[in-house]
Amino acid sequence: MTMSPIIPHLNIDGATAAIDFYAKALGASEMARVPADDGKRLLHAALVINGGHVFLHDDFPEFQSPNGRFAPPPRIGGVSVTMHLTVDDCDAWYARAIAAGAVEVVAPHDAFWGDRYGQVNDPFGHSWSFAHTLPAKS
Repeated sequence: MTMSPIIPHLNIDGATAAIDFYAKALGASEMARVPADDGKRLLHAALVINGGHVFLHDDFPEFQSPNGRFAPPPRIGGVSVTMHLTVDDCDAWYARAIAAGAVEVVAPHDAFWGDRYGQVNDPFGHSWSFAHTLPAKS
């Protein structure tokens, strides 16, 4: 499998639990896992979600940037990006994520731009949206 030309790389407090959640909620498959020297955290993990790649790692505050802004969402008080998935059935993907423990942000609805769209936050503070194109109205 060729790597995507752009890959989100998520900083997560609890990367191992996040991998389990993403497998259950988003059908993620794990490609790689590299444990950190402390034996508790993950230095790197690679997943495939809906045909796209996602990297993630545990938080390492001891290697924090000087401004402290690269951290898991709960530590910085939010996120500035939503991972968007174009899927076959927005409602089914949304329901699976909610059943796995995601929190509703926007319930699936027919959006004005022509997609069925919904959005959730995962238990680790990251934002995910799902959409499929609606049939053209005649």
